[in-house]
Amino acid sequence: NYYQDLSEKGYFKRLISANINQYIQIDSVICNFDHYPYTARTFAKQLILRESNVTERSLITTCKLLNSVRSDNNPHGFIIENFEIIENKDIRVANR
Repeated sequence: NYYQDLSEKGYFKRLISANINQYIQIDSVICNFDHYPYTARTFAKQLILRESNVTERSLITTCKLLNSVRSDNNPHGFIIENFEIIENKDIRVANR
């Protein structure tokens, strides 16, 4: 679980203490609904805003989608499993 791993390593505390903001801009999502469990791949850009610079990263992820009950909290009716970060590399860093 990525959240637990990052939390145990103090990632979120460092974000808050360093006053860092992050933004994700989704470029595209490709889903294959021909075979179950379904697969999805997301292509995005991540912006990390620090006091001294702005870092732009390429972000590619993949996961499996399992059918679930639709609800107000899950309107699409999927559970995400096997979430994996394929790529998360710097594209550019600009000083502020």
